[in-house]
Amino acid sequence: MAMAALRREGRRIAAPIISPRPINPLRSSIVPSEDQSFLGVRSVSTQIVRNRMKSVKNIQKITKAMKMVAASKLRAVQRKTENSRALWQPFTALLGDLPSVDVKKNVIVTISSDKGLCGGINSTSVKISRALTKINSGPDKECKYVILGEKAKAQLVRDSKKNIELCMTDLQKNPLNYTQVAVLADDILKNVEYDALRIVYNKFQSVVQFIPSISTVLSPEVVEKEAEAGGSLGELDSYEIEGAETKSEILQNLTEFQFSCVMFNAVLENACSEQGARMSAMDSSSRNAGDVLDRLTLTYNRTRQATITTELIEIISGASALEG
Repeated sequence: MAMAALRREGRRIAAPIISPRPINPLRSSIVPSEDQSFLGVRSVSTQIVRNRMKSVKNIQKITKAMKMVAASKLRAVQRKTENSRALWQPFTALLGDLPSVDVKKNVIVTISSDKGLCGGINSTSVKISRALTKINSGPDKECKYVILGEKAKAQLVRDSKKNIELCMTDLQKNPLNYTQVAVLADDILKNVEYDALRIVYNKFQSVVQFIPSISTVLSPEVVEKEAEAGGSLGELDSYEIEGAETKSEILQNLTEFQFSCVMFNAVLENACSEQGARMSAMDSSSRNAGDVLDRLTLTYNRTRQATITTELIEIISGASALEG
């Protein structure tokens, strides 16, 4: 509702600007006085300025309301995000996070928002995803996309449509929970073949700061190879396996659970960053609308004063003519 009203008010302001008439009265209300004399415009209609002021006031009300809504949503999501960070950290300690691992089948999971007016968080995620694609491309390699969010989908479809395996939108239609994200993660694992899943998202730091981040989840086969080769995953062989399950089955279960936990945290972190960026964007918009309103008020007062002065001069001139 708020975004539709904002677009409607924007059209009310923009409509006179694109008029084909040679002299635009609204143009004269926003250009300096020296430009007005150059255009041959002597006065501005106060009605036009009043209409413009009304539109700017409506936009300012909408942006202030959207800022308060974003602040309310941020407080709710931030608590979940802080609690979710404890889920994936043990997996990072056990299975590692190896962004530089060289594998053949890379799947880039790009997380973005479904709505706009939230700064550059979506563009940042898309840029990092494209950079990862260039880094992990080669003659014997393939790189696919799994997209979460409408905004990343709209950008990546333009040049990478053939590499998109899955698209999922409307994640935040309902309050985010682990069950919802676990179902999405299960769909991804069933429908996509991978050696490494690289999750691109924005990590929340504060209302005015977010950090573009990448988390890597390896397939069980790659984890087992890396463990046999030593390195950071070599300690896996030191763990004793209890029960009838084999090492491969345990790695399969651990990898699936790791992916769902990392996804859950990434989605929440990105949702926090989205609401924080929207708060900042709407605050800037409200302040800009206030500045425009101040300039329009000054223009309106000058125009009204000039009209009154002109009328007084005409009355005095007429009275003088009658006396003469």
